[in-house]
Amino acid sequence: MLNMLAMNRALTAEQRLQRCVVSILGHPRYTALCGVVMLGTRTVVDDPAVLTACTDGLNEKYNRKFIESLSDPELIFVILHETYHKLFRHLVTWQWLYALNGRKANMACDYVINLLIVLENADGFAVMPQGGLLDHKFMHMDTAQVFNLLPDDDGSGAGGAGDAGDESGGGFDQHDWEGAKSMTDAEVAQIGEQIDRALRQGMMSASKLGNSGASRFAELLNPEVDWREAMRNFFTETCRGDEDSTFRVPERRALARGLLRPSSISEQVDEIIFANDLSGSVSRQLGKYMGEMKSLLETVKVKRVRVLYWDTKICREEIYGEGGTAPISQLISTTKPMGGGGTDVRCVSDYIKENNLKPSAVVVFTDGYLGSEWGTWSHPLMWCIVDNKSAKPKNGKYVHVKL
Repeated sequence: MLNMLAMNRALTAEQRLQRCVVSILGHPRYTALCGVVMLGTRTVVDDPAVLTACTDGLNEKYNRKFIESLSDPELIFVILHETYHKLFRHLVTWQWLYALNGRKANMACDYVINLLIVLENADGFAVMPQGGLLDHKFMHMDTAQVFNLLPDDDGSGAGGAGDAGDESGGGFDQHDWEGAKSMTDAEVAQIGEQIDRALRQGMMSASKLGNSGASRFAELLNPEVDWREAMRNFFTETCRGDEDSTFRVPERRALARGLLRPSSISEQVDEIIFANDLSGSVSRQLGKYMGEMKSLLETVKVKRVRVLYWDTKICREEIYGEGGTAPISQLISTTKPMGGGGTDVRCVSDYIKENNLKPSAVVVFTDGYLGSEWGTWSHPLMWCIVDNKSAKPKNGKYVHVKL
């Protein structure tokens, strides 16, 4: 032990960081993770703004004094911790939780990661540093489920930052949510593709070497995302006005089910467009989808909803709410889908432009079999893609819908 301590003192923080990274890369347990470990930059800093370790979802920073305070197994744990933030795409996926309560979002992400690493390393290869958050009651839960169980007692409110290593239980690392938020949709998509590709290659290597345990990463290649929550996140980000009125009063029906959701998104949302593809088999799923959209609209204070049914052209337009033929509450009972020919989503983006429409958001429901043409858009855009997980739109955000 004394020899190890003496060796650590002889090495710089940069050398120790690199040595621990090499240890992870050489461990059979993490062969499948090697590519993700190597993504982005990893630097040692003396910046007082980074007290311990920090990631923006791709790049990592480590405080020099923090590294010096850790044993090698503890430093390995921290590196794995930051790598798992990248792997799970926490700082992109859970931005909506950060908007609700930044400190709780930090804690929820850390609880999920730490429990995973601890269970993987009963042999002591990685050891959680002091200040880490761990609770076995969160076994098999995702970040949102943990978030909803954490007490809302710190008063930080929307966007509060959970500082690293503080005495009130915020965890030992920092999360650069704002840095992640500043990324463009194209940058987010590119990082997602890099992570996906690195994980696939790592799993192939692990399989060839006969390393066990790689299967635990398989579900990350085809994650099951609750698309309803993704849609709520989209509206929260793009359609909110006064944040105080948005999140101060939770939706009571959701609270009764143990979920934390805003009672309304904004008083200032003028119009949302739902553009529904009526081609092929996607039309058979439309009823369920519109039912979910109506439920979502109950949490959004929007003046007007414009429904467009399309195939290669706009086949029908319906307006609900202000200036429309029926109130939004009657959308499901009065809508009359029309269409069913080929598929060309450019007719939607062209229609919006030609008619000088200015929606707060556009939601396109489609099977995603659109070839190379995804339209040209100038408004916040969400694609809801049903029964086609290979579809990856070239613009806007997207979620795969399972009805």
